[in-house]
Amino acid sequence: MGKMKIKTSPSRKAFLVFDSLLMILLALVCIYPFWYVLCYSFSDTTAASVNPPVILPSGFTLSNYKEILTLKGFFPALGMSVLRTVVGTGLSVFCCSFLAYLFTKDKMPARKILYRFVVFTMYISGGMIATYIVIKSYGLLNNFWVYILPTMISAYNMILIKTYIEQLPPALEESAALDGAGYITCFFKIILPLCKPIIATVVVFVAVGQWNSWFDNHIYTRANESLTTLQYLLYNYLNEAQRLAEQLKTASSGADMTQAMAAISPKGIRMTITVLASLPIFALYPFMQKYFSKGIMVGAVKG
Repeated sequence: MGKMKIKTSPSRKAFLVFDSLLMILLALVCIYPFWYVLCYSFSDTTAASVNPPVILPSGFTLSNYKEILTLKGFFPALGMSVLRTVVGTGLSVFCCSFLAYLFTKDKMPARKILYRFVVFTMYISGGMIATYIVIKSYGLLNNFWVYILPTMISAYNMILIKTYIEQLPPALEESAALDGAGYITCFFKIILPLCKPIIATVVVFVAVGQWNSWFDNHIYTRANESLTTLQYLLYNYLNEAQRLAEQLKTASSGADMTQAMAAISPKGIRMTITVLASLPIFALYPFMQKYFSKGIMVGAVKG
């Protein structure tokens, strides 16, 4: 028996062609700006000023990256950013998931009142001045934990995880309870393993937020250089790209002077900083992408 062929009308074919071209165009619009920044960061300044790197770098050079990576404080700031991202993400995901699990229990005292209180924080904030006063009163100024404690609980992430947990079969916990398992055992042995998709999604959200955060460094820990994060360091370099370019040229000597004058410019410095700041997130996302789509659709389809 031959395969059944489905005829496609000319209008349908035209729509598919138009839709494909539109999606390709939108993809290029999203991808090309970063590609241009990447190409410019590898371009020689003189060559790029004559022939802008439309598709490929103009006069390929690594001078921008070499100079940025050798700046004082770069690697300590990188280590601080990695530390706050790892610690902040781990604690935030654990606290949000455990709180979400508690809010799914009808026997929890004052569950509805506490849940509304947490959700209330999504809409009302004390503002910058009040937050600063609270941070100062707790002795968190110029303290590493100012990066972690204020963001440990996210109402939005907690709601995502809570919604996912509520879709799991209650029989799983009931069977474990018959075998003597308590809430803690059920949480670690049953709930967390089944929540991998939504946990991975929340990990991406929190990690991106921690990695990109620089304002808390600017407000709360600016006086402590050992707590400088990579994003804040790059933010300062970005604002002082002109001065930084001149400083790097001055630091070059002898045979390197001509090469430095040609390769380093404020625009090149800005492009290089942009690439360095966003590269870790681009490296992380492909490993989380298979969970991300599934997790972010939680609650969209009801059975």
